[in-house]
Amino acid sequence: MKRSFAFVLLSLMFAKSFATVKPNSLFSDNMVLQRGVALPIWGTANEDEKITVEFNGQKASTVAKNGKWMLKLNPLKAGGPYKMTITGENTITIQNILVGEVWICGGQSNMERQLGLRAGQKPIVNWKEEAANANYPEIRQYHVGRKASDTMITDANTKWEVCDTSSVKEFSAVGYFFARDLYKQLKVPIGLLFSTVGGTPAENWTTRAALEANPELKKLAEDYDKAKQNYPIAAANFKKDLPSLLAKWQTDSAAAVSANKKVPIKPAPPRNPAGGAGGLYNGMINPLIPYAIKGVIWYQGESNSGRGKQYQTLFPTMITDWRKNWNQGDFFFFYVQIAPFRGADPMIREAQLLTLNKIPNVAMAVITDCGDTVDIHPAFKQPVGNRLSLAARALAYKEKIEYSGPIYKSFEVKGNTVEVSFTHIGKGLVAKDGDLVGFTIAGEDKKFVTATATISGNKIIVTNADVTKPVAVRFSFNPVAKGNLFNSEGLPASPFRTDVE
Repeated sequence: MKRSFAFVLLSLMFAKSFATVKPNSLFSDNMVLQRGVALPIWGTANEDEKITVEFNGQKASTVAKNGKWMLKLNPLKAGGPYKMTITGENTITIQNILVGEVWICGGQSNMERQLGLRAGQKPIVNWKEEAANANYPEIRQYHVGRKASDTMITDANTKWEVCDTSSVKEFSAVGYFFARDLYKQLKVPIGLLFSTVGGTPAENWTTRAALEANPELKKLAEDYDKAKQNYPIAAANFKKDLPSLLAKWQTDSAAAVSANKKVPIKPAPPRNPAGGAGGLYNGMINPLIPYAIKGVIWYQGESNSGRGKQYQTLFPTMITDWRKNWNQGDFFFFYVQIAPFRGADPMIREAQLLTLNKIPNVAMAVITDCGDTVDIHPAFKQPVGNRLSLAARALAYKEKIEYSGPIYKSFEVKGNTVEVSFTHIGKGLVAKDGDLVGFTIAGEDKKFVTATATISGNKIIVTNADVTKPVAVRFSFNPVAKGNLFNSEGLPASPFRTDVE
């Protein structure tokens, strides 16, 4: 019995000696902390273990409960590099820490696209030169790996990377251009929390609770449950039927080639629905909460194509959901209006436009001049990052600059013409490269025809000789968004329609 007791005691002592306080991986070498706000620091430890954090003259302590601990440091000024010491039953030292501005880079493939080469996509314009000049050690990125989950994940288990000519090739291209342009103006460190997955709709990035709480969105969660339930059967059936499916595909393909027709698509397995209805929020956003941030830059919407009306509710719900869960107030949320593309949904652009008036502290970067009509992944990413940085400079950092192209405000019918008014006209409206194009007009029959549009002061006068009683005007309201209305600051006008539903 004595021997058993001694063994148990020795085991406990051995376990105790190897117990470790562990910070969340967000708190690791090369991290960037947000200046000017209280800073939550957290991790795991033994029950009732006392944890002390020392950083830049501050010292704060807490006691671990349920294996977790969290404390807060007082607001800090920009600077560094510093080191942080976390002490419990062991001591951890974190090196090369900067204090500056922290932004989340979120969305789908156009935000996910790294600066370097990517199989199946065009190279980013001037990417080699951009990478060769990317010596910005005060810009860092924390890249969250792809992970969908039906339960909340608390740690992304990744690390911070310092921007240099090699590492920048794996930075988000849009995120890097945003950070670089912001850094040049602010002269303070910039941290990017990079969390994206290509081909993902907004409901995957919204908590299930938020979806279920909204009558218009509840069905998204219900549909996910059905898809998840049906997937194993569908996958098994596909596997069973694959030989016959392939045989038919080969026969049909040969016939198509002989007839000089398009070859049919090769049979593909049903898509695994994992990650829907909050799955990416759980796996890739929740691990970042409540890290102190300045705001979010977001590029997404293509995967909600065909559901523009629903997106009018879904997108603001997602933003509000994040803000509620972060408990850091209405932090800034700047997003990109989806680019021109022959398969793009103009209703998604409209939903993004309408979001400007639905919730506070948001701005939209219009990129109608940066698209590729035959490629959903346009390669000209520099203006995208730059326009997001303009919004940050103006709204987050109070710089007196114009940050948006013209935004539709109102219209007035005057006889056989329509006068359209805008906000964000800057120093004046401009027709780039010739006469204005992209405007259409409709009479009482609601049939839209090409219109003549001219600039009159701060308004656009729209008319067509065959439309004597106009009722509505549209601008670039089509997939490829062809239009050339800008302001004098060189920023394009957002597509719009006056007959919004």
